[in-house]
Amino acid sequence: MKATEVKRFATLYERHLKLLILQGKSNSTIDAYSRAVRRIGSHFDCCPDRLTKKQLEDYYFQLGNYSHPSGSTSGILPASAS
Repeated sequence: MKATEVKRFATLYERHLKLLILQGKSNSTIDAYSRAVRRIGSHFDCCPDRLTKKQLEDYYFQLGNYSHPSGSTSGILPASAS
């Protein structure tokens, strides 16, 4: 990421953590959500808030290995991506 993106990511990441704490999420949930945000930022090399709906759909599709239908319902897209 460019330096400006790194700074923006850090600011948004801290806000994300703060909001999760204020919502009363458990430490393990905060950790899992935080890892997911960092992975997405790393994968696309930009702040996640700049991603399009299509980019997120494709990313979650790849994570769920949906290229080979198995009849499984696991890996359903999160509501925020719809």
